[in-house]
Amino acid sequence: MATKAKAKIEAAPQSMAESKVKNLPHAQSAKVEASRTEPKAKTPLKSKADGPSSVSAADLPLPEGYVPRVELPKGYRPSSKEEYMSDQHLEYFRRKLLIWRQELIDESQQTIENLRDEVRDVGDEAERATRETENSLELRTRDRYRKLIGKIDKGLRRIEDGRYGYCEETDEEIGVERLEARPIATLCLDAQERWEHRQRQMGD
Repeated sequence: MATKAKAKIEAAPQSMAESKVKNLPHAQSAKVEASRTEPKAKTPLKSKADGPSSVSAADLPLPEGYVPRVELPKGYRPSSKEEYMSDQHLEYFRRKLLIWRQELIDESQQTIENLRDEVRDVGDEAERATRETENSLELRTRDRYRKLIGKIDKGLRRIEDGRYGYCEETDEEIGVERLEARPIATLCLDAQERWEHRQRQMGD
């Protein structure tokens, strides 16, 4: 008798949960069942390819081996009230580009390691197809990183050549606000819009 009573008690939570699901409206019940069986989709993370960190470059750890040429105060950001492309401006954007470059390299290396791990652990056909799609996206992202690193290197060379911050097409100032958002920019806003207009015309 004691054994039967114990079995009933242990079975009660499961049967109560099942009865609750059965008593739900059909659509809601289907959602509950689906949540039990369907694997959770990966939550996409913000990629470093979307842009550099929004934190001031003066507050971020410096890349290994980098020796600052100018000391920047904590929280420093270039201002349009300062001399354009002063030593402080150039140091800030040099750091911003170098830190972003290192972040892209680190994330790209992590992508390679993830792909290697997934090759060793392949499940059924459906899972294999899903992984192939994810791997294709990761490889495309890695190619985007490679192109971005090339543009970052070009920006670093322009800093050394004294051309950073000036439009390649018009020689006008690109502006610190635009460079803060897009430190690899080589065109001022007007020139960028003209370039995009030409690209649309070629596409048509």
